[in-house]
Amino acid sequence: MELFHTTKIRVRYGETDQMGVVYHGNYAQYLEIGRIEWLRSLGISYQKMEDEGIMLPVVSLALNFKKSAVYDEVINVKTQLKKTPTATIEFDYELTNENGELLSTGNTILVFVSKNTMRPTRCPKYILDKLHD
Repeated sequence: MELFHTTKIRVRYGETDQMGVVYHGNYAQYLEIGRIEWLRSLGISYQKMEDEGIMLPVVSLALNFKKSAVYDEVINVKTQLKKTPTATIEFDYELTNENGELLSTGNTILVFVSKNTMRPTRCPKYILDKLHD
């Protein structure tokens, strides 16, 4: 499955440490931005999904750091769907800098949860339909 989307993020001063290097905890937020923009690129609103009773908590997060991102650098977050969603949805990520150098790779697994029951549920049909358009 080749469904991917690339989002550009400029590193803000507050995301860095005293050396001007992005603090490692901020990478999880970069991945979240990538996921939300991936959904948006398919015409799916995360907010609307939650309004319709579906939440997507992260159940697994993995990051591998290759090179430091630094203040004021533009990071490209490539978010790629790993496989067709079921009750879970899995993404792989590649973060590169403006020169195309690999900064980090990552993976997340999220589970579709019903807001009413707080239990796992299947991926909404409208998402699956968008993936097969």
